[in-house]
Amino acid sequence: MSAFPAVAQVPAARSPIKVLVADDSAVVRGLVSRWLSEAGHEVVATAPNGRAAVDALARCNPDVVLLDIEMPELDGIQALPLMLAKQPGIQVVMMSTLTQRNADVSLRCLSLGAVDYIPKPESNRGVTTSDGFRNDLLERIRVFGAARARRRPAPTAVEAATSAAPAAPAVSRLSGTVTLRPKPRTVAPPRVLLIGSSTGGPRAVGEVLEKIGAATLRRVPVLIVQHMPPVFTAVFAEHLGARIGLPAAEGKADERVQPGRIYVAPGGRHMRLSGSAADTVIRLDDGPPVNFCRPAVDVMFLDAAALYGGATLTVILTGMGSDGTAGARALVEAGGTLLAQDEATSTVWGMPGSVAKAGLCHAVLPLPEIGPALRSAIAERV
Repeated sequence: MSAFPAVAQVPAARSPIKVLVADDSAVVRGLVSRWLSEAGHEVVATAPNGRAAVDALARCNPDVVLLDIEMPELDGIQALPLMLAKQPGIQVVMMSTLTQRNADVSLRCLSLGAVDYIPKPESNRGVTTSDGFRNDLLERIRVFGAARARRRPAPTAVEAATSAAPAAPAVSRLSGTVTLRPKPRTVAPPRVLLIGSSTGGPRAVGEVLEKIGAATLRRVPVLIVQHMPPVFTAVFAEHLGARIGLPAAEGKADERVQPGRIYVAPGGRHMRLSGSAADTVIRLDDGPPVNFCRPAVDVMFLDAAALYGGATLTVILTGMGSDGTAGARALVEAGGTLLAQDEATSTVWGMPGSVAKAGLCHAVLPLPEIGPALRSAIAERV
Protein backbone atom coordinates (compact mmCIF):
# COMPACT_ATOMS: atom_id res chain seq x y z
CA MET A 1 0.00 0.00 0.00
CA SER A 2 1.36 3.36 -0.98
CA ALA A 3 2.09 5.93 1.72
CA PHE A 4 0.84 8.59 -0.67
CA PRO A 5 -2.79 9.50 -1.31
CA ALA A 6 -4.51 8.46 -4.48
CA VAL A 7 -6.15 11.25 -6.42
CA ALA A 8 -9.05 10.96 -8.84
CA GLN A 9 -7.95 11.09 -12.45
CA VAL A 10 -8.84 14.05 -14.61
CA PRO A 11 -9.21 14.27 -18.37
CA ALA A 12 -5.89 14.37 -20.20
CA ALA A 13 -4.41 17.75 -21.00
CA ARG A 14 -4.66 19.02 -24.56
CA SER A 15 -0.90 18.86 -24.99
CA PRO A 16 1.19 16.00 -23.54
CA ILE A 17 3.38 16.60 -20.50
CA LYS A 18 7.05 16.59 -21.50
CA VAL A 19 9.26 14.45 -19.26
CA LEU A 20 13.02 13.92 -18.93
CA VAL A 21 13.93 10.58 -17.30
CA ALA A 22 17.37 10.33 -15.64
CA ASP A 23 18.36 6.96 -14.17
CA ASP A 24 21.53 4.90 -14.48
CA SER A 25 19.51 1.71 -15.10
CA ALA A 26 18.60 1.15 -18.75
CA VAL A 27 15.79 -1.15 -17.58
CA VAL A 28 14.26 1.59 -15.41
CA ARG A 29 14.64 4.23 -18.13
CA GLY A 30 12.95 1.98 -20.68
CA LEU A 31 10.15 0.86 -18.38
CA VAL A 32 9.35 4.34 -17.07
CA SER A 33 9.44 5.75 -20.61
CA ARG A 34 6.96 3.11 -21.73
CA TRP A 35 4.60 3.86 -18.83
CA LEU A 36 4.72 7.57 -19.61
CA SER A 37 4.09 7.06 -23.31
CA GLU A 38 1.18 4.72 -22.61
CA ALA A 39 -0.31 7.41 -20.35
CA GLY A 40 -0.15 9.96 -23.16
CA HIS A 41 2.94 11.87 -22.01
CA GLU A 42 5.99 12.70 -24.12
CA VAL A 43 9.42 11.46 -23.05
CA VAL A 44 11.61 14.18 -24.55
CA ALA A 45 14.92 12.71 -23.34
CA THR A 46 16.47 9.99 -21.19
CA ALA A 47 19.83 10.21 -19.44
CA PRO A 48 22.05 7.59 -17.75
CA ASN A 49 23.65 10.08 -15.37
CA GLY A 50 23.25 13.54 -13.92
CA ARG A 51 25.70 15.17 -16.32
CA ALA A 52 23.77 13.98 -19.37
CA ALA A 53 20.51 15.10 -17.74
CA VAL A 54 21.83 18.62 -17.13
CA ASP A 55 23.15 18.82 -20.70
CA ALA A 56 19.80 17.63 -22.11
CA LEU A 57 17.73 20.15 -20.16
CA ALA A 58 18.16 23.13 -22.49
CA ARG A 59 17.64 21.01 -25.61
CA CYS A 60 14.40 19.32 -24.59
CA ASN A 61 12.77 21.89 -22.25
CA PRO A 62 10.78 19.36 -20.16
CA ASP A 63 7.86 20.13 -17.89
CA VAL A 64 8.96 17.50 -15.33
CA VAL A 65 12.28 15.79 -14.61
CA LEU A 66 12.43 12.37 -12.95
CA LEU A 67 15.87 12.36 -11.33
CA ASP A 68 17.42 9.30 -9.71
CA ILE A 69 19.62 9.99 -6.69
CA GLU A 70 22.32 7.36 -7.23
CA MET A 71 23.99 7.83 -10.64
CA PRO A 72 27.59 7.87 -11.93
CA GLU A 73 29.54 10.99 -12.99
CA LEU A 74 27.03 13.35 -11.40
CA ASP A 75 24.45 12.09 -8.91
CA GLY A 76 20.98 13.51 -8.33
CA ILE A 77 21.83 15.87 -5.48
CA GLN A 78 24.72 17.31 -7.52
CA ALA A 79 22.65 17.63 -10.69
CA LEU A 80 19.60 19.21 -9.02
CA PRO A 81 21.01 22.71 -8.30
CA LEU A 82 22.54 22.85 -11.79
CA MET A 83 19.14 22.08 -13.31
CA LEU A 84 17.35 24.65 -11.19
CA ALA A 85 19.97 27.26 -12.12
CA LYS A 86 19.44 26.53 -15.82
CA GLN A 87 15.64 26.42 -15.62
CA PRO A 88 14.25 28.05 -12.47
CA GLY A 89 10.86 26.63 -11.63
CA ILE A 90 11.41 23.29 -13.37
CA GLN A 91 9.49 20.52 -11.62
CA VAL A 92 12.08 17.96 -10.44
CA VAL A 93 10.88 14.75 -8.78
CA MET A 94 13.58 12.67 -7.08
CA MET A 95 13.58 8.86 -7.20
CA SER A 96 15.31 6.81 -4.53
CA THR A 97 15.24 3.43 -2.82
CA LEU A 98 14.03 3.18 0.78
CA THR A 99 17.31 3.45 2.66
CA GLN A 100 18.18 5.82 5.49
CA ARG A 101 20.89 7.47 3.39
CA ASN A 102 18.57 8.00 0.43
CA ALA A 103 15.81 9.29 2.69
CA ASP A 104 18.26 11.85 4.06
CA VAL A 105 19.40 12.83 0.56
CA SER A 106 15.80 13.05 -0.71
CA LEU A 107 14.86 15.47 2.07
CA ARG A 108 17.95 17.54 1.36
CA CYS A 109 16.89 17.67 -2.28
CA LEU A 110 13.47 18.98 -1.24
CA SER A 111 15.17 21.76 0.69
CA LEU A 112 17.19 22.59 -2.43
CA GLY A 113 14.12 22.94 -4.64
CA ALA A 114 12.92 19.50 -5.78
CA VAL A 115 9.11 19.37 -5.66
CA ASP A 116 8.75 15.77 -4.48
CA TYR A 117 10.31 12.31 -4.29
CA ILE A 118 9.15 8.81 -5.16
CA PRO A 119 10.40 5.76 -3.23
CA LYS A 120 11.72 3.28 -5.80
CA PRO A 121 11.89 -0.51 -5.42
CA GLU A 122 15.43 -1.71 -4.77
CA SER A 123 15.74 -4.03 -7.78
CA ASN A 124 14.86 -3.77 -11.45
CA ARG A 125 12.52 -6.70 -10.93
CA GLY A 126 10.81 -4.79 -8.13
CA VAL A 127 10.36 -1.78 -10.40
CA THR A 128 8.89 -4.03 -13.10
CA THR A 129 6.32 -5.64 -10.79
CA SER A 130 5.39 -2.70 -8.53
CA ASP A 131 2.00 -1.23 -9.37
CA GLY A 132 2.41 1.18 -6.45
CA PHE A 133 5.60 2.69 -7.89
CA ARG A 134 4.03 2.98 -11.35
CA ASN A 135 0.87 4.63 -10.02
CA ASP A 136 2.77 7.05 -7.76
CA LEU A 137 5.03 8.04 -10.65
CA LEU A 138 2.22 8.65 -13.14
CA GLU A 139 0.18 10.62 -10.59
CA ARG A 140 3.09 12.92 -9.86
CA ILE A 141 3.75 13.50 -13.54
CA ARG A 142 0.11 14.45 -14.02
CA VAL A 143 0.03 16.79 -11.03
CA PHE A 144 3.40 18.49 -11.53
CA GLY A 145 3.05 18.70 -15.28
CA ALA A 146 -0.25 20.50 -14.82
CA ALA A 147 1.29 22.73 -12.14
CA ARG A 148 4.16 23.65 -14.47
CA ALA A 149 1.73 24.64 -17.22
CA ARG A 150 -0.49 26.55 -14.79
CA ARG A 151 2.39 28.51 -13.29
CA ARG A 152 3.95 29.74 -16.49
CA PRO A 153 1.89 32.93 -16.22
CA ALA A 154 2.44 34.84 -12.99
CA PRO A 155 -0.12 33.56 -10.46
CA THR A 156 -2.62 35.89 -8.89
CA ALA A 157 -1.90 36.44 -5.21
CA VAL A 158 -4.46 34.82 -2.95
CA GLU A 159 -5.94 37.17 -0.38
CA ALA A 160 -6.15 35.69 3.10
CA ALA A 161 -7.60 37.25 6.19
CA THR A 162 -8.81 36.55 9.67
CA SER A 163 -11.82 38.38 10.94
CA ALA A 164 -13.64 38.70 14.23
CA ALA A 165 -16.70 40.06 12.46
CA PRO A 166 -19.84 37.95 12.62
CA ALA A 167 -20.03 37.69 8.82
CA ALA A 168 -17.47 35.38 7.23
CA PRO A 169 -15.50 37.01 4.41
CA ALA A 170 -14.96 35.44 1.01
CA VAL A 171 -11.54 34.84 -0.49
CA SER A 172 -11.26 34.89 -4.27
CA ARG A 173 -8.72 32.71 -6.10
CA LEU A 174 -8.26 31.13 -9.49
CA SER A 175 -10.18 28.01 -8.47
CA GLY A 176 -13.24 29.76 -7.12
CA THR A 177 -14.44 31.45 -3.96
CA VAL A 178 -13.71 30.24 -0.44
CA THR A 179 -15.69 31.34 2.59
CA LEU A 180 -13.77 31.72 5.83
CA ARG A 181 -15.25 30.90 9.21
CA PRO A 182 -15.51 33.77 11.69
CA LYS A 183 -13.14 33.56 14.63
CA PRO A 184 -14.73 31.77 17.59
CA ARG A 185 -16.28 34.23 20.07
CA THR A 186 -14.52 32.43 22.91
CA VAL A 187 -11.19 30.79 22.16
CA ALA A 188 -9.66 28.21 24.49
CA PRO A 189 -5.90 28.46 24.99
CA PRO A 190 -4.29 25.95 22.60
CA ARG A 191 -2.95 22.86 24.33
CA VAL A 192 -1.61 21.26 21.14
CA LEU A 193 -0.46 22.20 17.63
CA LEU A 194 -1.63 19.78 14.93
CA ILE A 195 -0.14 19.68 11.42
CA GLY A 196 -1.27 17.67 8.39
CA SER A 197 0.69 17.67 5.12
CA SER A 198 1.66 15.60 2.11
CA THR A 199 3.27 16.52 -1.21
CA GLY A 200 5.61 19.46 -0.65
CA GLY A 201 5.06 19.15 3.09
CA PRO A 202 8.58 18.51 4.43
CA ARG A 203 9.84 21.90 3.29
CA ALA A 204 6.60 23.67 4.31
CA VAL A 205 6.49 22.10 7.78
CA GLY A 206 10.09 23.06 8.44
CA GLU A 207 9.50 26.66 7.41
CA VAL A 208 6.35 26.98 9.53
CA LEU A 209 7.95 25.58 12.68
CA GLU A 210 11.09 27.66 12.23
CA LYS A 211 9.01 30.84 12.00
CA ILE A 212 7.04 29.92 15.11
CA GLY A 213 10.34 29.49 16.92
CA ALA A 214 11.54 27.10 19.59
CA ALA A 215 10.71 29.47 22.45
CA THR A 216 7.02 29.52 21.54
CA LEU A 217 6.88 25.84 20.59
CA ARG A 218 8.08 24.87 24.07
CA ARG A 219 4.60 25.79 25.31
CA VAL A 220 2.71 23.10 23.36
CA PRO A 221 3.32 19.65 21.91
CA VAL A 222 3.49 19.46 18.10
CA LEU A 223 1.83 16.46 16.43
CA ILE A 224 2.51 15.97 12.71
CA VAL A 225 1.11 13.62 10.11
CA GLN A 226 3.18 13.89 6.94
CA HIS A 227 2.41 11.33 4.23
CA MET A 228 5.69 9.44 3.98
CA PRO A 229 6.86 5.84 3.84
CA PRO A 230 8.79 4.12 6.63
CA VAL A 231 12.42 5.24 7.07
CA PHE A 232 11.61 8.66 5.59
CA THR A 233 9.52 9.75 8.59
CA ALA A 234 12.33 9.03 11.05
CA VAL A 235 14.80 11.04 8.97
CA PHE A 236 12.22 13.82 8.54
CA ALA A 237 11.86 14.07 12.32
CA GLU A 238 15.64 14.23 12.73
CA HIS A 239 15.82 17.07 10.20
CA LEU A 240 13.08 18.99 12.04
CA GLY A 241 14.80 18.56 15.40
CA ALA A 242 18.10 19.84 14.03
CA ARG A 243 16.44 22.79 12.32
CA ILE A 244 14.13 23.88 15.15
CA GLY A 245 16.31 23.00 18.14
CA LEU A 246 13.70 20.90 19.94
CA PRO A 247 13.41 17.14 20.54
CA ALA A 248 11.76 15.58 17.48
CA ALA A 249 11.14 11.92 16.68
CA GLU A 250 8.58 9.46 15.40
CA GLY A 251 5.76 8.95 17.85
CA LYS A 252 6.14 5.75 19.86
CA ALA A 253 3.46 3.45 21.22
CA ASP A 254 2.36 4.38 24.77
CA GLU A 255 4.48 7.55 24.72
CA ARG A 256 3.08 10.46 26.73
CA VAL A 257 2.77 13.71 24.82
CA GLN A 258 4.73 16.61 26.33
CA PRO A 259 5.01 20.33 25.48
CA GLY A 260 8.13 21.36 23.64
CA ARG A 261 8.45 18.10 21.72
CA ILE A 262 7.70 17.30 18.07
CA TYR A 263 6.02 13.99 17.26
CA VAL A 264 5.90 12.68 13.66
CA ALA A 265 3.56 9.85 12.72
CA PRO A 266 5.71 6.88 11.65
CA GLY A 267 5.45 5.79 8.03
CA GLY A 268 3.08 2.89 7.49
CA ARG A 269 1.21 3.34 10.82
CA HIS A 270 -1.62 5.57 12.01
CA MET A 271 -0.77 7.78 14.98
CA ARG A 272 -3.72 7.80 17.36
CA LEU A 273 -4.27 9.61 20.65
CA SER A 274 -5.88 8.41 23.86
CA GLY A 275 -6.21 9.48 27.49
CA SER A 276 -7.10 13.12 28.12
CA ALA A 277 -5.95 16.60 27.18
CA ALA A 278 -3.92 16.71 30.40
CA ASP A 279 -2.40 13.26 29.89
CA THR A 280 -2.35 12.35 26.20
CA VAL A 281 -0.82 9.04 25.12
CA ILE A 282 0.20 8.03 21.60
CA ARG A 283 -1.18 4.79 20.21
CA LEU A 284 0.11 3.31 16.95
CA ASP A 285 -2.39 1.56 14.73
CA ASP A 286 -1.81 -0.88 11.86
CA GLY A 287 -5.41 -0.61 10.71
CA PRO A 288 -6.42 -0.16 7.08
CA PRO A 289 -5.47 2.98 5.18
CA VAL A 290 -7.81 5.95 5.48
CA ASN A 291 -8.16 8.14 2.38
CA PHE A 292 -5.67 5.70 0.81
CA CYS A 293 -3.10 6.80 3.43
CA ARG A 294 -1.36 5.28 6.41
CA PRO A 295 -0.56 7.35 8.40
CA ALA A 296 -3.68 9.41 7.78
CA VAL A 297 -4.27 12.96 8.95
CA ASP A 298 -7.96 12.29 9.63
CA VAL A 299 -7.18 9.55 12.14
CA MET A 300 -5.08 11.82 14.34
CA PHE A 301 -7.38 14.85 13.92
CA LEU A 302 -10.50 12.91 14.97
CA ASP A 303 -8.79 11.65 18.12
CA ALA A 304 -7.49 15.15 18.91
CA ALA A 305 -10.98 16.63 18.56
CA ALA A 306 -12.32 14.10 21.06
CA LEU A 307 -9.53 14.72 23.58
CA TYR A 308 -8.79 18.43 23.32
CA GLY A 309 -12.13 19.87 22.22
CA GLY A 310 -11.66 23.54 21.38
CA ALA A 311 -8.10 23.71 22.73
CA THR A 312 -6.55 22.82 19.38
CA LEU A 313 -4.58 24.91 16.90
CA THR A 314 -4.41 23.19 13.52
CA VAL A 315 -2.84 23.85 10.13
CA ILE A 316 -3.17 21.90 6.90
CA LEU A 317 -0.32 22.42 4.48
CA THR A 318 0.34 21.51 0.87
CA GLY A 319 -0.59 18.01 -0.27
CA MET A 320 -2.52 15.86 -2.73
CA GLY A 321 -5.98 14.52 -2.02
CA SER A 322 -8.41 15.45 0.75
CA ASP A 323 -7.03 13.67 3.81
CA GLY A 324 -7.69 15.79 6.89
CA THR A 325 -11.04 17.25 5.84
CA ALA A 326 -13.23 15.01 8.00
CA GLY A 327 -10.95 15.47 11.01
CA ALA A 328 -10.75 19.22 10.44
CA ARG A 329 -14.53 19.42 10.50
CA ALA A 330 -14.59 17.66 13.89
CA LEU A 331 -11.89 19.99 15.22
CA VAL A 332 -13.64 23.24 14.23
CA GLU A 333 -17.03 21.96 15.38
CA ALA A 334 -15.42 21.32 18.78
CA GLY A 335 -14.27 24.95 18.85
CA GLY A 336 -10.70 24.61 17.59
CA THR A 337 -8.92 27.02 15.23
CA LEU A 338 -7.95 25.90 11.71
CA LEU A 339 -5.58 27.50 9.20
CA ALA A 340 -4.68 26.30 5.70
CA GLN A 341 -1.97 27.11 3.20
CA ASP A 342 -3.10 29.09 0.16
CA GLU A 343 -3.08 27.84 -3.41
CA ALA A 344 -0.37 30.14 -4.73
CA THR A 345 2.29 28.86 -2.32
CA SER A 346 1.20 25.20 -2.18
CA THR A 347 3.05 22.59 -4.19
CA VAL A 348 -0.34 20.91 -4.59
CA TRP A 349 -3.52 22.57 -3.33
CA GLY A 350 -5.36 19.34 -2.60
CA MET A 351 -5.58 18.89 1.17
CA PRO A 352 -5.59 22.61 2.05
CA GLY A 353 -7.91 23.33 -0.85
CA SER A 354 -10.34 20.67 0.35
CA VAL A 355 -10.73 22.18 3.83
CA ALA A 356 -10.83 25.70 2.42
CA LYS A 357 -13.56 24.87 -0.09
CA ALA A 358 -15.51 23.08 2.65
CA GLY A 359 -15.67 26.38 4.56
CA LEU A 360 -13.77 25.02 7.56
CA CYS A 361 -10.88 27.50 7.74
CA HIS A 362 -10.52 30.54 9.94
CA ALA A 363 -7.67 31.73 7.70
CA VAL A 364 -6.09 30.74 4.38
CA LEU A 365 -2.58 32.16 4.29
CA PRO A 366 0.56 32.18 2.13
CA LEU A 367 3.21 29.89 3.56
CA PRO A 368 5.47 32.73 4.87
CA GLU A 369 2.58 34.09 6.97
CA ILE A 370 1.50 30.82 8.61
CA GLY A 371 4.32 30.53 11.14
CA PRO A 372 3.91 34.08 12.46
CA ALA A 373 0.12 33.61 12.69
CA LEU A 374 0.52 30.41 14.70
CA ARG A 375 3.16 32.00 16.91
CA SER A 376 0.80 34.84 17.74
CA ALA A 377 -2.08 32.45 18.43
CA ILE A 378 0.05 30.40 20.85
CA ALA A 379 1.72 33.36 22.54
CA GLU A 380 -1.46 35.37 23.02
CA ARG A 381 -3.55 32.56 24.47
CA VAL A 382 -1.15 30.63 26.65
